[in-house]
Amino acid sequence: MTIFLTILRGLFILVMAAIGWGFVIDQKQPLAGSTRLSMAIALTIGLLALFADIVAPARRKLALFAGSFFGLVVGVLAGYALSFVVGLIVAQLTINSTLRSDQIEGITAFAQILTYCVATYFSISFVLQTKDDFRFIIPYVEFRKQTRGSRPILLDTSALIDGRIVGIAKAGVFEGQFIVPRFVLIELQAVADSPDRLKRNRGRRGLDMLAKLQDLPKIEVITYDAERSRSDESVDQQLMRLATELEARVLTTDFNLDKVAQLAGIDVININQLASQMKPDVLPGERLLVRIVKPGESANQGVGYMDDGTMVVVEQARQHLNEEIEFVITNTVQTNAGKMIFGRLADAPPAPRQRVEKSAT
Repeated sequence: MTIFLTILRGLFILVMAAIGWGFVIDQKQPLAGSTRLSMAIALTIGLLALFADIVAPARRKLALFAGSFFGLVVGVLAGYALSFVVGLIVAQLTINSTLRSDQIEGITAFAQILTYCVATYFSISFVLQTKDDFRFIIPYVEFRKQTRGSRPILLDTSALIDGRIVGIAKAGVFEGQFIVPRFVLIELQAVADSPDRLKRNRGRRGLDMLAKLQDLPKIEVITYDAERSRSDESVDQQLMRLATELEARVLTTDFNLDKVAQLAGIDVININQLASQMKPDVLPGERLLVRIVKPGESANQGVGYMDDGTMVVVEQARQHLNEEIEFVITNTVQTNAGKMIFGRLADAPPAPRQRVEKSAT
């Protein structure tokens, strides 16, 4: 849209200059031959209008051509209405002048044409830059789809690569739109094209997850073409800026992005934290089954994983690698990465208690 607005602004200045030139070459006008004065009047009005438009902050962009057409219609109607007011003002100002009637008519026409151009320009520019802040209902054109239930959710690259978003969406946990910014797609494509096999597989999985998400019948996924960012702005910075503009939430698995966005006042949904909170609570003394898949860091420890991905560390289970054992829970620890369960073999005696001193923070 930036290129289109630049072209629109350039054409607007050229049209204003042409109006001033047309007024000069009309020998009936009182300023006939006064090229500098009439051109200066037209260009000054045009530049003031352009300056007022540029200073006003642009927000978002969608439906470029539909917005232009709608703005053109509104501008013509507004210009038509304002032209009568301008005609009355010119008539009042020239009521006691020595100008001929045809000269007064020329001045009136000149002022009315300027009014048409300014009103049309402002209408098109206003619609293009604020169309997502309002809901216009006209035949065949909807500038912004109605958001149902809650605020939209911006998808981070890490959330798509993680893959759990599809299952969460199927479960109906989230409502509203899923928005995938164009710069996230570009980053995901770059990862999928990486020469590193592991990164390439992760990028392709992210693209597959996005395709599956778009195929879900009750989920609305849209691709958003955000404003062009500065060259020194990272993807995370672009994501936070867009979340602020759209008043959206951010869905991610990136711990650092989570913390920085929260400091900026942006609502974040961390899939890791969500999954951790959805895991069932277990209490010391309960008996569970787990398959030991690798040795632990300490002697005689074995490590396994529950069906939900929770890590389990079992004492005296190193010799039971690749075996399913029954263990008794002795402790649980909640971390940012998830929950960890510690236990001992069901038929093993309890380990002697040791005093643990917490270091001062």
